[in-house]
Amino acid sequence: MDILPPEALEQVAAYFQALAEPTRLLILNLLRNGECSVGELAERCACSSANVSRHLALLMRHGFVLREARGTSVYYRIADASVYALCDLVCGSIARQLDQRARSHAAFVEANAAALPPGAADRG
Repeated sequence: MDILPPEALEQVAAYFQALAEPTRLLILNLLRNGECSVGELAERCACSSANVSRHLALLMRHGFVLREARGTSVYYRIADASVYALCDLVCGSIARQLDQRARSHAAFVEANAAALPPGAADRG
């Protein structure tokens, strides 16, 4: 990444800030399978339609989703599928970190158990 001017950095920060909310990530994940209405998203997110609409408005402002009115319903779909590449990259990184922590924890437990005198673990 080249050195960006402050205005561009503010836009990048706003982009990531839009992704920094679990309900919005859930909405984007649900839209991965195709377009949905606000009502469908609200049901699947266990949120009110008003709450989902507010999240969708923010996602739309940042270019993540597109809105299409059809009769009395409004449907949303992903505007830029590259958001999934970003999410997959982050999820992969988190999974690797968790795996490393689990391995470190298991090694610590194993080393600690080996350092105890025989039968000490049974008395605990």
